[in-house]
Amino acid sequence: MYGEDVLKGQWRRKKVIPEVDAEPDLVVEDADSGFCGAVVGFELGAVVLEDRFGKRRNFPLAPAGFLLDGRPVTLRRPVAATTPAQRRVTASGSIAVDGVKAQVAKASRIWVEGIHDAALVERIWGDDLRIEGVVVEPLDGIDDLASKVAEFQPSKDRRLGVLVDHLVAGSKESRIVAAVKDPNVLITGHPYVDIWQAVRPDRVGIKKWPVIPPGRNWKEGVCEAFGVREPADMWRRILREVSSYKDVETPLINSMERLIDFVTVG
Repeated sequence: MYGEDVLKGQWRRKKVIPEVDAEPDLVVEDADSGFCGAVVGFELGAVVLEDRFGKRRNFPLAPAGFLLDGRPVTLRRPVAATTPAQRRVTASGSIAVDGVKAQVAKASRIWVEGIHDAALVERIWGDDLRIEGVVVEPLDGIDDLASKVAEFQPSKDRRLGVLVDHLVAGSKESRIVAAVKDPNVLITGHPYVDIWQAVRPDRVGIKKWPVIPPGRNWKEGVCEAFGVREPADMWRRILREVSSYKDVETPLINSMERLIDFVTVG
């Protein structure tokens, strides 16, 4: 009779303990204490488990130190995935160009009707315009637009873009614009009575802008509807709700994009 095979233990394969990434919410049991919980993080190299009662305990990542579905495993801290660099987008929706300084102002210009128009354009398209070296200048209305254009002396290398409020057929603004005939001048506009109205109404907490009777100052009427005394206060309230092109109406976006393309050609 032969005794126990003394070589039997040497030939038996060593049991391999699988390694498992300790991903958030993975439920395991500490092999020594029997504490069972979900992975909620790491502290000082130890994994933090939280049981169903909200109690938390830390356990070292020891070999075969945990049970997963009743089987021994070695937990390991997951390797952090490399996050691709996100492309920064300007308020206008353009891809931001990092490390590029604003250009020296070019001869070409964009005119808008007033300081509120200029502030809104700066809020949305300021980054783009600085890179292109285009200055936005506010006018005090467009009643003298033709004479101001003549004084500017537009040329191929000195283009002029003009953004006009309430540019609709039959309006006073449409008649003023029709008097300007210069291939180096592009005039675009939006249908809104004032640049305030080009801001989407839901951004200021209303379904639509109030209708102001003809003959009444539009801004004063809006202020009264909102219970605001001064137009300057109302404008600050409106402007702080604008952070990107998504906060204004499409006609304004289209008009400004056309002007920027026109004055930056070449």
